[in-house]
Amino acid sequence: MPFDGVVAKCVVNELNALLSGGRIEKIFQPEADEVVLHIRAGGRSYRLLLTCNPGYARIHLTQSERENPTTPPMFCMLLRKHLAGGRIVEFEFHDYERIITVHIDSVNELGDVSRKKLLIEIMGRHSNIILLNSEDKIIDAVKHVDSDVSSVREIMPARPYTLPPSQEKTNPEELSLQEFIEKARVSELPMEKFLLENIRGFSPLLCREICFRAGINEKSAGNRLTGTDLMRLENVLSELVDDLRQNRFSPCIIYDSPGEEALPRDFHCIRLGIAAHAKYFEMMNYALDTFYTDKVRIYRLSQKKADLIKVLENNIDRCRKKHAIHLDTLREAADRDRLKLYGELITANIYAIPPGAKSVTLLNYYSENGEYVNIPLDENLTPQENAQLYFKKYAKAKRTYLNAKEQLEENLKELDYLESVLHLLESSTTLQDVEEIASELEEEGYIKAKKKKDTKKKNQEKSFNPLVFHSSDGFEILVGRNNRQNDELTLRYAASGDIWLHTQKIPGSHTIIRLKGRKLTDRALEEAAMLAAFHSKARNSSNVPVDYTTVKNVKKPPGAKPGMVIYDNYRTIIVTPDREIAEKLSKSSNLS
Repeated sequence: MPFDGVVAKCVVNELNALLSGGRIEKIFQPEADEVVLHIRAGGRSYRLLLTCNPGYARIHLTQSERENPTTPPMFCMLLRKHLAGGRIVEFEFHDYERIITVHIDSVNELGDVSRKKLLIEIMGRHSNIILLNSEDKIIDAVKHVDSDVSSVREIMPARPYTLPPSQEKTNPEELSLQEFIEKARVSELPMEKFLLENIRGFSPLLCREICFRAGINEKSAGNRLTGTDLMRLENVLSELVDDLRQNRFSPCIIYDSPGEEALPRDFHCIRLGIAAHAKYFEMMNYALDTFYTDKVRIYRLSQKKADLIKVLENNIDRCRKKHAIHLDTLREAADRDRLKLYGELITANIYAIPPGAKSVTLLNYYSENGEYVNIPLDENLTPQENAQLYFKKYAKAKRTYLNAKEQLEENLKELDYLESVLHLLESSTTLQDVEEIASELEEEGYIKAKKKKDTKKKNQEKSFNPLVFHSSDGFEILVGRNNRQNDELTLRYAASGDIWLHTQKIPGSHTIIRLKGRKLTDRALEEAAMLAAFHSKARNSSNVPVDYTTVKNVKKPPGAKPGMVIYDNYRTIIVTPDREIAEKLSKSSNLS
């Protein structure tokens, strides 16, 4: 993500406008590499976030509330000692380097006002947060760097602070365009890389944007560009440098696609023509907060989903293996009636069978064709004992068959349930939906339950927020987000005369058409069936069968898992899921 020197300048300008003269009221350190300052300025309260996380180092205002440790870390205690109650003088930005300094006047132990500096260095894995005294000596830092790590620049308490080694690049506001273009004319570097290595504060994204505006290939070397190409490049750079000097910024986030479910990819404070899907903000601080909040939310969502998907897939794999075992058992017990026949034929002919015989051929009087059957015998047993042995084998095979059949049915129910949960989990787009599915799996014993306060009923009531749609002719259509909501929606919320829909023998969500005294229309039925198919495992299929009936015909068997129901007196409609229609029918996320 390009938190480059240009973005740093934009952020500093905004922070100076909002926070200069503000008082630091509270200081927290939620993470080892993260500091949050609560600042009161201009009659408003702000949270200023500084983090030196190697992958997400940044500074900006945030609206997110972070959970703080019970015992503050030592660096946090030190910041409170030196900065609590202090006034922010200014935010300093130097020479388009990604080093931002917060100048703070605070009262020391003697009651005198002294100047402290809180620096954040945004430099990838070398990022750091450092506290300096009035003499620019290091009081402490989040990350210590001693002489064993770097002999050039130590970051240790009581050491003088020195800036990182300067890069051989030109400040964009001091750029001589004619000299720069002449240098580019003979360069063998790709133009994107040439811009990056010669202009301070530019990120690869900004370099690609410059090439895009100039209409040149970013991979083309400078010595391969025409005079017209270089002229356009000079004009683009001239306009960009003028924007930087005049502080004309257009904060934005780049998304991978349009729509609410789009993923944030990048951000910048320069308007990006290269971006197909961009959202613009009033302030860079707001853009940064939104970008990283979404990133964290998506990361937490994906991690939580990945963990639960692994649990579900392992259990589904277990069920499928059990299914194969049960089928093998049923096949093995399929000829149990033959064992019973052998026992009965031996018993009927017990006096005609000589002792010590290894086999006997007897007339099968149960058969219409009257054929003879060859029956193996144990020569060490009497005919009566052989008959009893076959009856015992038959009884055992019968018990095995009945038990395997029962277990097979239960296993199929569990497999259907797990596949329905997996579908709902993969379709989940919010952390709340995933947490509810996790809670359901805890209750069903698939994952270890966490110790929680006894607020289950209250939380379940609050979490009932099915998807809400409206048909073209005004019928309200509700779709459950998870199995708990499916049960709540069908068995408690819906009226007995409402219409219930579900994909036929395919995992999916319960769908309800609320009639409210109106007569069901063909259009409402077709659109509701399409929504039921769209919110099922058959989302990407065509000609999906959807069963529908009145809610009064839907029952939940005793002991059935969440979302599992039986129904009768139903009809079936064939539909094809359509995302555009589903989005068109969506009106709100709250029940009316």
